[in-house]
Amino acid sequence: MNAQQLNILTGAVQHNCHISDARHGADYSLCIYLMKMREYFRWEQRLPYGAVLPKNAVGDWLQAREQLWEQLEDADLVPLSIDGQDYDPFDADTINDLLSPHGLVYSSGLGNRAKPHFFLGELVWHAKAGACSVYVAASEYARDLTAPPAMTRGSSIFLRREALSRMLWEKLESWRWNRPDNALGRAFACYDFDTGLDASLAAMTDREVDNALLHEHGEYQAGQLLGDDAWNAMLLDLTETPAELMARAVRDHLADCLVTLPHIGARAEPNVDKVADADIDAAALHFYLGNLTNMRKHIFPSLLQTYDAWRETGDITPLRDLAERGRTHWQQLAQDMIGLHGTHGSGAAPLIRELVDHGHL
Repeated sequence: MNAQQLNILTGAVQHNCHISDARHGADYSLCIYLMKMREYFRWEQRLPYGAVLPKNAVGDWLQAREQLWEQLEDADLVPLSIDGQDYDPFDADTINDLLSPHGLVYSSGLGNRAKPHFFLGELVWHAKAGACSVYVAASEYARDLTAPPAMTRGSSIFLRREALSRMLWEKLESWRWNRPDNALGRAFACYDFDTGLDASLAAMTDREVDNALLHEHGEYQAGQLLGDDAWNAMLLDLTETPAELMARAVRDHLADCLVTLPHIGARAEPNVDKVADADIDAAALHFYLGNLTNMRKHIFPSLLQTYDAWRETGDITPLRDLAERGRTHWQQLAQDMIGLHGTHGSGAAPLIRELVDHGHL
């Protein structure tokens, strides 16, 4: 694929990203929206992480972007043209078969509130890992406002190193406002961000991309246990209800109890202050807890209690035991949710909410 063809393809993917953002930009609170837009500007302009953003330029760009979104809110997604053939933008498997030989990777899918996500990037690694095909992207040519660092579609796992680095940077910037003593701060304290920003960010990205892969393997296993068709049909009917957030939290906990927590727990060491070789997985455990959404913390209070106990004693055994209990608990709860949806359809949202409210672990 020559430069002109890549530019045309990038433009089409970015156009679809703009349409998705036009329809879902209002999903965020004003504070989160402005923070995301600042970092979106940084990505588009290819500015260094530590660079001070020019206030007037950001303001002008923000106004122009919102005007573009107003024009595209009702537009249809465009097909992607490759070698003279048009492809549906959600046909990621076929598109990747065509793009992989050119060192490119593409992904599409639905996130929270059924928001479409698209990205096109540089493919740096592609291999089979068990039953899954794993694609790792580096630099990204096209993306939307929200850039999930990892996503599973069927048996394909997509990991986005640049998106992950930028997500870590955003969390670091937010934490630095008040520097609270919390799990996220303890994770950052394991790296030398104050004097070595780029090196520390690269090191943290290396570790967390491995853990993102663990979670996505867990997502695949959860899909095998629950049935992706039934689960996705339920999610679509729960869109924009509190039950959707609950359902996503339940499945995330199931995925992590299946794979992520056993692996991190097996390697975590107590009393780690700075990252060095094998010690890094204690930093990963801090980050794992610090990165949990409020919903995930709310429905799994024993996870936070076990983490606090590990910090006091250095004993990782209770965390491993909790992961085993969690596998059974979250799988049963997820299956009960699917059952409620099978019986009540789109009317299941309040029943699912009540079920999860009484199903904390």
